[in-house]
Amino acid sequence: MVVPPWYEVPPPGYGGLEQVVAGLVDVLVEQGHAVTLFGAGTGSGTRARFVSTMPELQHDRLGEAIPEVAHLARVQRLVTPDEFDLVHDHTTIGPLVAGRRSVPTVATVHGNPLGEYRDVLRQADPGVGLVAISHAQRRLAPELNWIGTVHNGMDVGQVPRKTAAGTGPVLWLARFNADKGPDLAIDACRAAGLPLMLVGKCNEPGERRYYAEVIEPKLGPDVRVLVNADRDTCLRLLLDARCLIMPIQWEEPFGMVMVEAMATGTPVVALDRGAVPELVRSGTTGLICADPAELPGALREVTRLSPAACIEHVTRTFSNQQTALGYEAVYRQFIRDTAPGREMVQTGMR
Repeated sequence: MVVPPWYEVPPPGYGGLEQVVAGLVDVLVEQGHAVTLFGAGTGSGTRARFVSTMPELQHDRLGEAIPEVAHLARVQRLVTPDEFDLVHDHTTIGPLVAGRRSVPTVATVHGNPLGEYRDVLRQADPGVGLVAISHAQRRLAPELNWIGTVHNGMDVGQVPRKTAAGTGPVLWLARFNADKGPDLAIDACRAAGLPLMLVGKCNEPGERRYYAEVIEPKLGPDVRVLVNADRDTCLRLLLDARCLIMPIQWEEPFGMVMVEAMATGTPVVALDRGAVPELVRSGTTGLICADPAELPGALREVTRLSPAACIEHVTRTFSNQQTALGYEAVYRQFIRDTAPGREMVQTGMR
């Protein structure tokens, strides 16, 4: 299992990819697989054997190419067919270099396969199998070498749950970025007469610039802001919230925060973009709006939805166990297709 060198696995705060990989790894180990996790830093909080390619996490260099290239070059030297049945790559550049490996490689595409990223994926070695995290994501670039679609999962049992509608403010939880629509969240809550809590990642220059230029001028006594909150704080805020608002302005490939909200019993009010309809059952676990003008009414109405229905939906559909089962099926079929005569056995996968 190869993760980018930016954050810990699992992450203490921001890092949806790392959170998903941590859950996947632990379930695979529980099911009898021997898993090696390649990353940066001094260790991981998973049950996998951890191999570090560089002593320091590289989050301060996020966005630079060289840290990930160096990380992958070191992984290349360590992966051999006598030790590993399969490599599962979660990096951005990984699909470009994986063709040089003598071990079958599947790569999960965590971002939107558009623009420059689409060009990268089109140039991936044809022997590398790409896995989508939603059907919506896959539809954006149907020509790529997709071998499966597996929804992200989470450890549902580790999330606090509520039994009645939240009494706290509407919660927006994302990166401070125009694609995530925090400005629309402010407008919708003001129109509905409801308080709003903005909780966002704001580390990178573009995020800080967007916050200063667009969000700060719109703030008032009805909006509270919390920057770079840790995971425990985010879960407490989700538990207390009236609902999660997701007024996204892009084709969101998944949106893990929606699953986490529903797992606590908190419904989601979102715009109909990207994977939203795959994650949220409109009228049962949230309300999906076709237009921003519909958001204020949905925010007022959403408390009629049942927290129990939200929790049941996530437990049945988005558990780590479901994700691991999906990937196991992809792994086995891919090995059969690319390495005839070689079978992944329960104790032989590392």
